[in-house]
Amino acid sequence: MKLVLPPFLRGKESGGDGPPANSRRSAWIVAGFSALGLVLALAVADRLTPLERSRADDRSVIVAAADGTLLRTFISHDGAWRLPVKLDQVDERYVQLLLAWEDQRFRDHPGVDPIAILRAAYQMAAKARVVSGASTITMQVARLMEPRERTLPAKLLQMTRALQIDWHLQKKEILELYLTLAPYGGNLEGVRAASFAWFGKEPKRLTIGEAALLVALPQSPERRRPDRHPDIAKAARDRVIATLAERGAITAREALEATQEPIPTRRQRFPFHAPHLAQDLLARNATAEPVIVSTLDANVQTKLEDLGHRERAYFDDDANLAVIVVENSTRNVIAYLGGANFWGQSGQVDLANAARSPGSTLKPFIYGIAFDDLVVHPQTLIDDKPTAFGDYEPRNFDRGFQGTVTITAALQQSLNVPAVALLDRISPLRLASTMRNAGAELTFPKKGALPSLPMALGGVGISLRDLTMLYVGIPNAGEVRPLRFVKGVIEGEPHRLFGAPAAWYLSNILKTANLPDGWSMGQGIERAREIAFKTGTSYGYRDAWSIGFSHHYTAGIWVGRADGSTRVGHIGRNDAAPLLMKVFDLLPQEGRAPDPAPDGAYLVQNAEQLPRALQRFRPNSKLVAGLKRIQPPRISFPPNGAVVSLVDPKKPQALPLKAQGGRAPLRWVINGAPLSGSDSWWTPDGAGFARVTVVDADGRSDTSQIRLKAEN
Repeated sequence: MKLVLPPFLRGKESGGDGPPANSRRSAWIVAGFSALGLVLALAVADRLTPLERSRADDRSVIVAAADGTLLRTFISHDGAWRLPVKLDQVDERYVQLLLAWEDQRFRDHPGVDPIAILRAAYQMAAKARVVSGASTITMQVARLMEPRERTLPAKLLQMTRALQIDWHLQKKEILELYLTLAPYGGNLEGVRAASFAWFGKEPKRLTIGEAALLVALPQSPERRRPDRHPDIAKAARDRVIATLAERGAITAREALEATQEPIPTRRQRFPFHAPHLAQDLLARNATAEPVIVSTLDANVQTKLEDLGHRERAYFDDDANLAVIVVENSTRNVIAYLGGANFWGQSGQVDLANAARSPGSTLKPFIYGIAFDDLVVHPQTLIDDKPTAFGDYEPRNFDRGFQGTVTITAALQQSLNVPAVALLDRISPLRLASTMRNAGAELTFPKKGALPSLPMALGGVGISLRDLTMLYVGIPNAGEVRPLRFVKGVIEGEPHRLFGAPAAWYLSNILKTANLPDGWSMGQGIERAREIAFKTGTSYGYRDAWSIGFSHHYTAGIWVGRADGSTRVGHIGRNDAAPLLMKVFDLLPQEGRAPDPAPDGAYLVQNAEQLPRALQRFRPNSKLVAGLKRIQPPRISFPPNGAVVSLVDPKKPQALPLKAQGGRAPLRWVINGAPLSGSDSWWTPDGAGFARVTVVDADGRSDTSQIRLKAEN
């Protein structure tokens, strides 16, 4: 029988050297179209059945400190601790051991390892049982992203998905998905959650024994749970160690030491720092970012929480406390304590963000505005004596009066009558508007009530957050910006409480206030920094406050009960001020360099060296009685709210300043700096906003806020 070959195998008729050229060309064309068809089919399938990433994207949201330290984590929507993790956050040795155990050719195969498949098939045929698996890291990721029953069709789909994953993602991204999704017992998923739960630390630094346990757990996470089956977990870990030693991944000595490491027998708690702030940042996480990096300093935050727990134990009336610490130059909140007992009664109420009566802590802002308007100077004399403001007659805390004192002494001693008299001059509406424009939220006892004189003594509600924000403005030359809680967030617009001279006056006055009992500054004990501070106690002893600032930091303290009930005998000076000093002791040292006086500040030793209008303050009642024929000064140009055009912003022309009324001589103040002599012409520096104030000989004033706008 003669064997007849097909034409393309018989070759040329002349010599039979191979298939004809046309046949070879046809074969290549068919192969090319087949390959192209396969690629197109895979592309269509990829488009029709994209990767299912819902589980991978449903990660626990974590709140971290500025340096990345984990502060608090929240479970995912499906109830798992699935912490996001990057490859550089994991111990390199652990990754090496994982690949040596699970997938030695991970970086070479396309998601499916054909060599491993052939080996597993041969071993199963030879031994009549499964000896080794062929599942790659990528295939496990596919299964973790789309959990299914372990059937042959599911396995084939898993392999297809693995090819798809390898096509779309880099090897680093695939590894990160495994490190995020791998199960480690219970509702623990991902190496970061497992490392915190079993070892109480980040997976950045792991021992060989710890790494081997984390390699072994995902293969049978429930059966090998260390807290329930420690013997099984140890056996599985030791088997991994022995195998890796045989493969040369670790030395014999490392293997011996690793097998002697103890197995954890209970789950440890995840970090739980700044819980109130973390909850707030989670609620504001509009973009659903898995990692919220706050501005908190992890070291200061931990110390503050320890201090808060210790101090709260001294309260015998179920009181609590709240603390905020801010870095002045950046407005970064570096420590935040919304309460010292999160799991206690009402413990989840953020007491640092609750509106409370501030007591006397608003007085510095009254004085600051009065300084800014040239109504008073720190050396101005003012009367502290029984005074009625209509039907309102304030008294001091000790029910006594000091007579005639300087403005400095009145603020340092927190005298009530002088503060109310100054507020009566600048108006409660002006104070409330200034604070609100700076971003503070104020609440009044009755809905729709207008600001009134009791504001000077705490007749308004404000949170510790907002009050601390306002105080940060004093060491920043009177300029307030919103506090920053999230790293990298752009600051809000600045708002000015008062000018730099007024802020400097306040700093000097509050720095020399008497410290609470037991605390000395420059009297036998040299302290690391100068602290300017003010205390306050609300009506009925409900709230005790102390807000203070140094050159670099501002801290706010509130002490009271969550339900707002009274605490008879507890005042800010005794409860909050000592705690403020202890908080500053937690902060880095900064020295005691004096702040130079800004331009526009009057440096005098006593009231006699002041201009006549500033030597003694005259309350509104006396001004009305003695100045019936002379009206207060009113600015006629530029009027309040005016937009003044500048023809040439680079060379602006002088503007006339005009006022009606007032007792001569009139003095003009621009942005807190007085014009020289009796000059009534002003040359602006350029376009922008300006505050123009006129003050008469009796200290009465009027102010216009204007905008200078270039015509071109």
